[in-house]
Amino acid sequence: MEIRFIEEKFNEIFRELEKEVMEILEDQSLDKKQTNLRMKPLSSTKQILGNALESIRLVHKLENEGKE
Repeated sequence: MEIRFIEEKFNEIFRELEKEVMEILEDQSLDKKQTNLRMKPLSSTKQILGNALESIRLVHKLENEGKE
């Protein structure tokens, strides 16, 4: 498994999420409640993806240890 490739793809997704967050934060037409409502799914998505990446790294580490 190419862990570097997977990490690069996750980082691309994280950068896109950050762009979306910045767009929301810069939108002056949104009040605090609207901003929070739009941010919540992005925050949850980032957390889920971060957890998934950590799981993939752990599996990769265990796989490498098993080969030794």
